[in-house]
Amino acid sequence: MTDKKPQDQDYVPPLGRHGLTDQYDRAIALMTREKRWRSELIRRLPPSGGARIVDIGCGTGTLAIAIKQAFPDSEVIGIDPDRPALDLARGKAEAAGVAVQWEQAMGDRADDIVGSCDVIVSSLVFHQCAIETKQAIADAMFRALRSGGLMFVADYGLQRSLLMRTLFRQVQLLDGFDKTEPSAKGCMPGIFVAAGFAEVTEAKVIQTPTGSISIYEGRKDGAGTQVEPATSPAAA
Repeated sequence: MTDKKPQDQDYVPPLGRHGLTDQYDRAIALMTREKRWRSELIRRLPPSGGARIVDIGCGTGTLAIAIKQAFPDSEVIGIDPDRPALDLARGKAEAAGVAVQWEQAMGDRADDIVGSCDVIVSSLVFHQCAIETKQAIADAMFRALRSGGLMFVADYGLQRSLLMRTLFRQVQLLDGFDKTEPSAKGCMPGIFVAAGFAEVTEAKVIQTPTGSISIYEGRKDGAGTQVEPATSPAAA
């Protein structure tokens, strides 16, 4: 790992406050149907064939480790600004017997840290960022991808029903209404389009005890940009 420090320390730590990082994995598994949406995201990744895959805001490393296990020939890099979370990620990767490269940095420095990659992913990061930071991270993800590269994001998106909107209040109390409200109102497809991604799609919506989580997809190429939101939340 490099010795570079995050340029901006103003980020929301796991579970909304420092000191709760060691409880993060348990809370996410319990409150977000983690296995359901993580497996859905990984299922959508293309066969790696030695691809370079970057996880933005990797946290305690669950997604990055699972990707490496699913695609052992791939090079997987996890980026996160939170050092305690990365320390947990290293321990989990070692216990799982997989090699993942961990970098401490904000997501908006992704292209500086990794140079370029074939696939870029992120989970549960955008909803807890200010709107300007959401855009900056999406811009960096676009810059980091090679031409033809793919983006996959799992995060809280448009909360379509009163029930999901009400359940999402739990997340907003932890991560802040100012940061989370744009996501709840459906800002994310537009963020990805503004960054330059083509074929932007809200491919799946999964209901959870803390609101609905959307799977977004996009591509970096010269094709015309379009947005195809899912019509209704998945019942699974």
